[in-house]
Amino acid sequence: MPSSRSPSPENDVFSISTEIVPERTNKSASTTILTFDDLLPKVKPLLLHEDLQEGCGGQLWPAGMVLSKYMLTYHKTGSLLDKSVVEIGAGGGLVGLAVALGCEVNRPIYITDQIPMFALMQKNIALNNLLGRVDAEIYDWGTPPPSKVLENGGQHPDIVLAADCVYFEPAFPLLLQTLEDLIGPSTTCYFCFKKRRKADMRFIRDMTKKFAVEQISYDGLESDQREGIFLYQVQQKDKKQ
Repeated sequence: MPSSRSPSPENDVFSISTEIVPERTNKSASTTILTFDDLLPKVKPLLLHEDLQEGCGGQLWPAGMVLSKYMLTYHKTGSLLDKSVVEIGAGGGLVGLAVALGCEVNRPIYITDQIPMFALMQKNIALNNLLGRVDAEIYDWGTPPPSKVLENGGQHPDIVLAADCVYFEPAFPLLLQTLEDLIGPSTTCYFCFKKRRKADMRFIRDMTKKFAVEQISYDGLESDQREGIFLYQVQQKDKKQ
């Protein structure tokens, strides 16, 4: 998250008062069964427990669905083998769990968010029998990445997944710092968000000043854009630029 979902969508961020965090939607805790339009087999769907008790990151958010479908469609086989994968602002862990279930991966996936989302991430890992394949880590944006996320003495992850992280404007500088900390010379970040206010696009402009940002073309792009959902590939800029 939405969670964070951001953090990500977006729990409290450091010293920022909880009084200015967006109000939480009244929604009972429940478990959703997801096949992503049959991209996952019906006999082995993703089980996502949603619970808003600890913040609005505890629910399913639309850009997370779009990014999950994109990964399951275009990165199902081959491209993630031997790659280190980290999800930021994971909320309940939707995207990372979808990748673990439906994509060809052979390294542990780290799903990360703030402390309020930690138990929910762990619950969803267990619900999907992904213990050992997916690991939940606490990661406050703007602070140094967890040691497990930066492997082998500080190596950047190969793949960063970020869905619905553009939500809570006071956290934008922290999100940008986190992207700078995680995106190395060989890192690709898949960044998906739903535009809700003008400030969201200001964040994207700030991101383009720091990184090479390219909009991704995929089946369903036009429909998603009509809903205000955008998907980008984010990498380090060429130092020659």
